[in-house]
Amino acid sequence: MTELYAYGGLFLTAFAAATIFPLQSEAVLIGLLLSERYSVWLLIAAASAGNILGAVVNWWLGRAMERYRGQRWFPVSAAGLARAQRWYGRYGRWSLLLSWVPFIGDPLTVVAGVLREPLWSFLLLVSIAKIGRYVVLAGLVTF
Repeated sequence: MTELYAYGGLFLTAFAAATIFPLQSEAVLIGLLLSERYSVWLLIAAASAGNILGAVVNWWLGRAMERYRGQRWFPVSAAGLARAQRWYGRYGRWSLLLSWVPFIGDPLTVVAGVLREPLWSFLLLVSIAKIGRYVVLAGLVTF
């Protein structure tokens, strides 16, 4: 049962970190990796799934932005959204490869929704970025 809590907790932390909460899923992943009690690949899978799903929530919020803009709980500030729109305008969908980067990644995923990026290309690029980040981090910690 402890394993379920560990993987589930990591999933939820990674999900929340990609949405409205200022959490660092990397710290949770590192702690679990250092404990050497859990499968490295299952930890990467749990963190990646949660973080990607959180990014999809941001994409969806971007798609529905007019309805939610200005709400206190909205995950991106006006300044962060403007910065992400400039990035996205300059580099297009390829900027989603930076969706793992703190402070700019989450706004980029919202902007992708605002600018109607197709879900298939969004998922592909965001998955590459977020899975890649966790694989590299796990490699640095475990090897």
